[in-house]
Amino acid sequence: MQPISHPVPYYAQWESPELVPDILAGTVLAEDDPRWEESGAPDPDEYAYWSWRACGMACLRMALDHWWGVAPPIVRLAEESREAGAYVRHPDGRLDGLVHAPFAAYVRGRWGLSADARAPLPAAELRDHLDAGRLPMISVHPSIRTLEPAPPRTGGHLVLAVGADDDALLIHNPSGFPGESQQHARVPWPDLERFYAGRGVVLGPPTPRRAE
Repeated sequence: MQPISHPVPYYAQWESPELVPDILAGTVLAEDDPRWEESGAPDPDEYAYWSWRACGMACLRMALDHWWGVAPPIVRLAEESREAGAYVRHPDGRLDGLVHAPFAAYVRGRWGLSADARAPLPAAELRDHLDAGRLPMISVHPSIRTLEPAPPRTGGHLVLAVGADDDALLIHNPSGFPGESQQHARVPWPDLERFYAGRGVVLGPPTPRRAE
């Protein structure tokens, strides 16, 4: 089959994509990201809180820029998603989510995109969605950035599938490494099963509205 590669803009879950390796290594604190104000957070601490949890919001920014040409601030998207029930923030700082069904409803209602929470979402169906012009947002283990041989579990992190060929799935990874695993990162199909939890949210272009 013909390779698929959608020209989707890339956004990391931190405002400075080049700092991702240092932030993950702990040699740079997220609150010291010089571009934190672009996130829409009121202060560096709030930015840091959401930045570690905003992989889904980064994927949404990519999709919105791809179809609408807009990329709202990531913390603003996170707060809207929380208000829509896609996150539950506890007083002790714990955060539950991203909850896929209310998130999909938020995306449809707020942004007019097609959005369908799927569990299961078999890996074998991802290419069909991409071929139809849709972008699957899939749950994988974060170590997919290095194709770790033995991740401890599947899921826990969201990436956006943007292309495929016979050998690999292509992803935009919000916590990938620059020049290596951020944009159009290749994940060979046999490797995907180590990381993929088999669920996600399939995003699609705006649905035309019929005239009344």
